[in-house]
Amino acid sequence: MEVILKKRSSFSGKLGFVLSAAGASVGLGNIWRFPYLCAQYGGGIFLLVYIILAITFGYTMIIAETAIGRATKKSPVGAFEALGHNKIMDLGGWINAIIPILIVPYYSVIGGWVCKYLFEYIVSSPEKIAGDDFFVGFISNGVAAEIWFMVFAVLVLGIIFMGVRNGIERVSKFMMPILVVLAIIICVYSVTRPGAIEGVKYLFIPNFKHFSIMTVVTAMGQMFYSLSIAMGILITFGSYVKKDVSIDSSTRQVEFFDTAIAILASLMIIPAVFAFSGGDPENLKAGPSLMFITMPKIFASMGFGRVIGILFFALVLFAALTSAIALTESAVSTFSDEFRWSRRRGTVIMGVIMLILGSLSSLGNGPLANVKIIGMDFLSFFDFITNNIMMPVAAFATCFLITKFAGIDRIANEVEQDGHPFRRKKTFTFMIQFLCPVFVMIILVSAILNAFGIISM
Repeated sequence: MEVILKKRSSFSGKLGFVLSAAGASVGLGNIWRFPYLCAQYGGGIFLLVYIILAITFGYTMIIAETAIGRATKKSPVGAFEALGHNKIMDLGGWINAIIPILIVPYYSVIGGWVCKYLFEYIVSSPEKIAGDDFFVGFISNGVAAEIWFMVFAVLVLGIIFMGVRNGIERVSKFMMPILVVLAIIICVYSVTRPGAIEGVKYLFIPNFKHFSIMTVVTAMGQMFYSLSIAMGILITFGSYVKKDVSIDSSTRQVEFFDTAIAILASLMIIPAVFAFSGGDPENLKAGPSLMFITMPKIFASMGFGRVIGILFFALVLFAALTSAIALTESAVSTFSDEFRWSRRRGTVIMGVIMLILGSLSSLGNGPLANVKIIGMDFLSFFDFITNNIMMPVAAFATCFLITKFAGIDRIANEVEQDGHPFRRKKTFTFMIQFLCPVFVMIILVSAILNAFGIISM
């Protein structure tokens, strides 16, 4: 059996951590999921609720998970064992660790869809891609969907194999600035189209008529997905952070970067829907298909549709890769810490898991379309279990670990290791003790009620 070296890898400094953590957060959750949820749940009012939650709930959980990781220098399982000394807390650590192992296979399937679209915009016409049956025809073709899923998976595993500094940090430093530049270019094009200003108003001016309890619940659920909370990623990345790096200021920068990209993504998509379909409510509520069906139709109606399509899906691919890398790294780090496997062996094992579970999700719209779990195809089921059930439980476990075992003062002291005061300590203390546990339980209960058709999300 291969044995890992005792010396733990680390980021080179604050910039490496911030860009890597931002890369973990900025992914399909921002560019695919956030715009369609924002469009569905009222635009400006959803954005306002999300921002309020991000600077309170999101900030608290990022601080908590990063500090846990740095204090213990361990991945989620070891971190919970070191601070909790309790069998229930050990289970909480394993839940945090298992989540990315379950997410990255189906996430890679969607990443494969992005690869396919980027390739098609390079070699085909925008009109062909905008065809009514293009997307459904592709995902229902088991062989094609499987091939593109594997292309994306190989890209992710190759970067993970290179390690923390040579792989994750280097790729994040390269990709994140490009991602921002591409996002700004597409935004400028989108918002300057005739009629797009109505989409800008819809996005930024809150209409309280669109507010409901589901606006809050959906925004909270999106925050988990978007900020990479309760996935074990931030605990793992925190374990690579040096003591002289400010967790407080790094968290604020990661949060700002993540929210800014989500807003940029919404600016790319929502004004374009208004410009090219007159703000058709059906298009605004297209849901997950907004990026793969509605946007190609919009690109096809543009003068430079192919160029914009290439830039758009290149941007989405960069974002998908950075998040998939972070998810996979968290899993490989757990394998290394708990089973003493080398990075090479952990990466290979993760590749096998991705192939098996990812193939189920990839084929779930084709040859396995008739196989359902509680009425869901494999991809939808894995998404439901991880995002709506396991992540709220993992977040609750983190709150419980800090308040009942590790102690808030210990976490606060870890945040202050860089020599600067923890300015929002009172806010952190109140959130981690009271509001965060309530929020995650609301998400969990809402998801279960929705799964059984008692409420509609």
